[in-house]
Order: sequence, then structure tokens, then C-alpha cells
Amino acid sequence: MNPNQSILEQVQIVPGGPPINLGTARTYDVVSLKNYRRCLVVFHKNVGPANDDPTLTILQGTDVAFATNKALNFTTLYVKEDLTKLTDVGQWTKVTQAAANTYTTTTSAETELMWAIEFKAEDLDIQNGYDCIRASCNDVGTTTSIGVLWYILSDPIVSTAPESMPSAIID
Repeated sequence: MNPNQSILEQVQIVPGGPPINLGTARTYDVVSLKNYRRCLVVFHKNVGPANDDPTLTILQGTDVAFATNKALNFTTLYVKEDLTKLTDVGQWTKVTQAAANTYTTTTSAETELMWAIEFKAEDLDIQNGYDCIRASCNDVGTTTSIGVLWYILSDPIVSTAPESMPSAIID
């Protein structure tokens, strides 16, 4: 990255949807990696009641309509979790799991957390036309936890001014 470039000349930030009560299952919006080489999926939620653990699921699709889709497995993610507030947590913790397209823990309900999962475009089944990502979160129960998800797309094929960066929400 050129030190004189703004961060917004290198990334496209897309909200997966508005902050929402996780007591309702949420299927987030789809992003396309046609113009980007990387996508960081970031999930953030506040402290909630025990046993209302979120499960984040990641799928890949052939277009933003997402009619054709399948699991997008990952083995590594980074987490920040705290029983009261994330401002007490300075570093990420690396988590390695068996290849799966979901992640959860049995203590995630009662913590404020951020989970970050990074994908390269080549992690998708690009030979068969898969170039889009969609995340979802299960219905966790009767929670009052609020969750939000962002897609941070980076390493654009063409770097340009923020107002001219290619969209990631259309094919």
C-alpha cells in the first residue's frame, strides 16, 4: 500500500445488515469479490444471557442473487471476547478449528465479542464460478443481545478514490 493512499482507497466496507436482536435468525447481505482479492468478515455482539450462543455460518455463491451456494469452510479465525466490554481487550486470539463453515463457542453468549474471519478470493471455488460470500447467524433464543456484521473487502483489483471504488454488492 502506498503510504500516501487513504485506507478507503484500499478497502470497501459493506454492512451485512443493521444491528439486530439475535433472538431472530439473521441472513446477512451478500458481497461479491469480483473486484477484490480479500474479504474480512467481522461479527460483533454485546453481552447477553447464558446459553444464547451465536453460531456464525459462511456460504459462498455464484452471484449476489445467491441462488447457487454452498459451504465456505475455514480453519482459522481471530476473536476478542470479554465478560463486560471489549475495550478491555487489546489483542486478538487466534483460533484454529477443523475445517467447517460455522463457528460458535459454548460461552459466547455471556461475553461481548468480535469474531474476524478472512478469506482470499482463491479460497472460494472460483473454477466453478463462486465469487460471492454471505454470512448468517442462528436464532440464539430469547436473547436481548444485539449483533452486527461487516464485510471489509480489500486488495482491490483497481485502487481508486473512495467515491469511485467498485461496489461489492452487485455483480
